Amino acid sequence: MRTYHFSELPYPDAWEGRSSLRVNIPNEVYDPKVGADLYERFFDEWVLCDELGLDIMVNEHHATATCVNPACTIPLAILARITKKARLLALGVPIANRPNPVRVAEELAMIDVISRGRLDMGLVRGSPYEIAPTNAKPVGQMERFWEAHDLVLKAMTTRDGPFSWESENYHYRKVNIWPRPYQDPHPPVWVTATSPSSAPRIAQNRHVIATLISGVIAKDLFKAYRDHARADGWEPGLDRFAYCAIVGVGDTEAEGLRRADQIADYVRTSPIVAKEFAGPPGYKKIPAEIATIRAGPNAGNRPLKTPEGRLIDQKTASVEDFIDACSVFAGTPDQVYDQIARFYDFTGGFGNLLMMGQGGHLSHDETVANLTLFAKEVQPRLQELHSRPLAMSAE
Repeated sequence: MRTYHFSELPYPDAWEGRSSLRVNIPNEVYDPKVGADLYERFFDEWVLCDELGLDIMVNEHHATATCVNPACTIPLAILARITKKARLLALGVPIANRPNPVRVAEELAMIDVISRGRLDMGLVRGSPYEIAPTNAKPVGQMERFWEAHDLVLKAMTTRDGPFSWESENYHYRKVNIWPRPYQDPHPPVWVTATSPSSAPRIAQNRHVIATLISGVIAKDLFKAYRDHARADGWEPGLDRFAYCAIVGVGDTEAEGLRRADQIADYVRTSPIVAKEFAGPPGYKKIPAEIATIRAGPNAGNRPLKTPEGRLIDQKTASVEDFIDACSVFAGTPDQVYDQIARFYDFTGGFGNLLMMGQGGHLSHDETVANLTLFAKEVQPRLQELHSRPLAMSAE
């Protein structure tokens, strides 16, 4: 199993007392000097991952204090040069909100060359909160996502000079990216999903399916992917599946829980957004819009669920609640391994763990300790998971 360290690059100094942490939060509360120190520490933590044998994941968000990385490709380009071994995962680039997919293909290809083929290319739809700040259309987003996906891959794999692209959303006469990717035909593609209905098309393309802090829904997502792949006549390996969870490891249970509890403030703050930005009309399909309307004031706060069916409110959940919902793995190294192993069996297995090892107010020293203990005491044991039968079936 590969483990990618993930941080949202939070700016928690601006979180207190805010009714919205996205879109309309004024940037006067951002101190660039504090921000510069934060970027420096985050890069130090990523370089540590390279030394520890962990891989690296970055994402992007816009107009928010929960994530001060507005472009995946900027830190990835730096990391491509200053790291040596780690896979570099962009999860991801919200191509449905980007007006120029060809530019995305160029930037990612350049990063792949600089890193000598260490890029994993995550192409994502994008958050509903970011429709407004990117001035994107909420209607037809999934169709636009898959068309942009096709254009990015064609741009990366065309070797014989310019081609034209004429469609409903994109119009190009001369597509001819330089440089082309280091990996042939292109870097591995990852796509995120939150609903089993999204899995068949991801499986059709044989991409990695990833789900982030979604808990037990991962079982249904992975099963839908496996079912579609088998119907198409191929058996997906464990490397086709990725799960993201918060991870807190300590020398004692209390220390691991405390670290995870601080990181989990990302989950608690993520849904804090002014209601006018939470569900732009047309972003969801009609059945999902109906469910949102019926949910009323809690529509923007998607609850987690335990395997037994208990609902967990993300805004108020304790770290123990999050562990029950399988969105947090925390405690001593033995406890963290056991929790991951149980969830691995529950979902039918996955080959990529996306570890949110930093978040909220967790300090640099605490993050270093968390990553180091995980790399030394948990990661080596995760390789054992592939060599034993599943404890329960995901069918």
